[in-house]
Amino acid sequence: MPNNLKPNRGGSRPGAGRKKGSSAYGETTKAMRVPESMVPEVQSMLNLRKQLFKGATTISFPSSSSNRVEIPLFSGKVAAGFPSPADDYIEKTLDLNDLLIQKPAATFFVRAEGESMLGAGIHPNDILVIDRSIDPVVGKIVICALNGELTVKRLKSIGSHIILGAENPAYSDIVVQEEIDLVIWGVVTNVIHAL
Repeated sequence: MPNNLKPNRGGSRPGAGRKKGSSAYGETTKAMRVPESMVPEVQSMLNLRKQLFKGATTISFPSSSSNRVEIPLFSGKVAAGFPSPADDYIEKTLDLNDLLIQKPAATFFVRAEGESMLGAGIHPNDILVIDRSIDPVVGKIVICALNGELTVKRLKSIGSHIILGAENPAYSDIVVQEEIDLVIWGVVTNVIHAL
């Protein structure tokens, strides 16, 4: 077949391909490969990110910039009982990133909402530090997507049933049934709240 009679293959075609501009996530996107075992977790995270972009909740990730703020750490301890003489000696400086974040690539922050975890010291508007590299074992406080909604609960089990436990007697525990879509995002390692 002569070259001028061959069908046109390759190159750009009007209306084909990914559309330019912002996506449902509020920014440009990039294709990437994900291990098959992680597809449900990644899809859950992306669905929640879409909801968050619409203004439902706030999730943030540690900055990778090198702007560090080091604050003096005094060597003496503050008595919570009887007062003790103040110690003027500064032991070293402390960066809160070093104190709160063990694995930056696996860490994110989320703001708490509601009062179901008051008994664990988690109050409304507290900032939770979550580490995705820690195994979510029974007894840990976890952040999970439960049927597409983000929640924080203590991971428990009764027999073969997984329980998402509240830390406030006014709230019921959640027994995870087969029909419930549960994806555990990570383990809460620290809570930051104002007094």
